[in-house]
Amino acid sequence: MTEPDLRPPHRHAFADRLATFPFWLLAIVLLGILLLWLFVVDNDYRVILTALQQGILTTLYVTAVAFFLASLVGLGVALMRTSRLVVLRQTATFYTEVIRGIPILVLLFYIAFVGAPMLVGGINYLLGPLIASGAIEKVSIRSFDFTWRAILALTIAYSSFLSEIFRAGIEAVGKGQVEAAFALGLSRGQTFRHIVAPQALRTILPPYGNDFVSMIKDSALVSALGVQDITQLGKVYSSGTFRFFETYNVVAFLYLVMTISLSLGVRALENRFKRYDREG
Repeated sequence: MTEPDLRPPHRHAFADRLATFPFWLLAIVLLGILLLWLFVVDNDYRVILTALQQGILTTLYVTAVAFFLASLVGLGVALMRTSRLVVLRQTATFYTEVIRGIPILVLLFYIAFVGAPMLVGGINYLLGPLIASGAIEKVSIRSFDFTWRAILALTIAYSSFLSEIFRAGIEAVGKGQVEAAFALGLSRGQTFRHIVAPQALRTILPPYGNDFVSMIKDSALVSALGVQDITQLGKVYSSGTFRFFETYNVVAFLYLVMTISLSLGVRALENRFKRYDREG
């Protein structure tokens, strides 16, 4: 027999709030306030932040475009993996397993220095008659800049991860609901939009948001190609001024602001879905 809780109700409620209070977030906020204070009182930090401003825009641009394209490709691969056609399933599985088995940095170099030249060569081959007639000019590898090579590499890498997230969400929806939708006369497209997708969204949202956070961090790898993101500009600035401590403090702070803000946004969206489900 369990002993009764003899604590006063107000103390019981306070203990519950204390147990769930996000002390980790408070610690991060205090750390952010400290760094913001350094930006105010220390001119070096302000100069570094100014030097990295363009890198912030590049990081956000690369991440947003690559993640959007990876989501489209990943959804297509997931639909292929759940297809009734064996050829589509096997092709999608081959793509997913191969890409997931290659480190992102290796894939970045491969796309930048092997895949991009092959792609340009293929375009020139297909457009050969038009190029020979003088109607259009030959496509140069220089027109395929390293920013877009990095975006292409991140798209391919993350599409394999996202395809597994989408597949898990799709397969989490009961087959009985899909069969019932077909029995009511809904097409496959209507069934996916109205039955599968809304339910799958609740399943995929947490890992989907986590992958977006991961891509923000992995976008730092594009600095290996000389793309002018936060990491690359920080590396250039610190090597020229030898202020490594201050520079990488700012670099880490900027990444933390982006990743933690996104994580909190995803968590708030999850809680909203949970409240909606309880009220529904």
